[in-house]
Amino acid sequence: MRDQIRTGALVTGGGVRLGRAIALALANRGYDIVLHYRQSVDAARATAKAIEDIGVECHLVAADLGEADPFDDLMHEALRQCPRLSLLINSASAYVQRSIADTTVANFDDLFHTNLRAPFFLTRAFASQVEVGNVINILDNKIGFNQHKYAAYVLTKKALAEFTRIAAVEFAPRIRVNGVAPGVVMPAESRSDEYLQWRLNAIPLAMQGHSEHITGAIGHLVDNEFMTGQILTVDGGENIANLGRNAGDYDQSLI
Repeated sequence: MRDQIRTGALVTGGGVRLGRAIALALANRGYDIVLHYRQSVDAARATAKAIEDIGVECHLVAADLGEADPFDDLMHEALRQCPRLSLLINSASAYVQRSIADTTVANFDDLFHTNLRAPFFLTRAFASQVEVGNVINILDNKIGFNQHKYAAYVLTKKALAEFTRIAAVEFAPRIRVNGVAPGVVMPAESRSDEYLQWRLNAIPLAMQGHSEHITGAIGHLVDNEFMTGQILTVDGGENIANLGRNAGDYDQSLI
C-alpha cells in the first residue's frame, strides 16, 4: 500500500475500544490514519503499531477535547501530518449513568463538551480546511429511547443526531455528514453474563453485535456517495422492539 496515493482519516478517541476497531478497519481499507487520543498514550501507541503493520501510515495527535478551543489546531496538525485527509470520525465519547436528579454540573459539562461540542467544532474545522470529504458521527441507539437514568448522556447523543442532519445540509455538496448508532456491541467489562443475556432478550435478532458490524456500516456510508444526513442504527433491531402499552396486549381478565 505504501506506493499508492492514499487519503487519510482522523479518528478521535481512536486508541481504545470502538475507536481502535474503526481505525484498524479504515487502515485495512487503505486509509492513512491520524489517531487522536487524550490520555491513553500507551494504548494509542499500540494501536498505531498495529495500523502500521497493515502497511499504512499512522500519526498520533494528543488533545483534550474539553479544553477551550483545541479544534482548529487539532485539524491543522492532522492536515500537516496527512495532507490528503478526507474523512473525520467523531468517535471520542464520555459516558456516565446519572438521572437528572443525580447529574452534577461537572457531569453535564464533561458530557456535552466531549459528545457534542467537540464533534460540532471539529466538523466545522474539517469543513473549513478540507475541500471534499466525509464526516461520520458515532452515536448510540439510546437516541431512540428516553432513558432518564442516562439523562445528560442521552441528551448529548440526541443532540449530536440532530447536528448530523443540520451539518449535512449546511456543508453539502462538498462534505457528506452521516452517523452510526451502535447497540450492544462493546459492553463494559464490568457487565455480567446475566446482564448481557437480559439485554439480548430484548433484541429481535437475539445476538450481541461485533465491532465489524459498526465498521461495516461506516464503510457503507463512506462508499455510498448518495447518502448524507442519515443515521444507520446497528443494534439488532433493539430500537424498534419497544411496542409500548397497547390494547392488543391488554389482559381483560385483570379488570
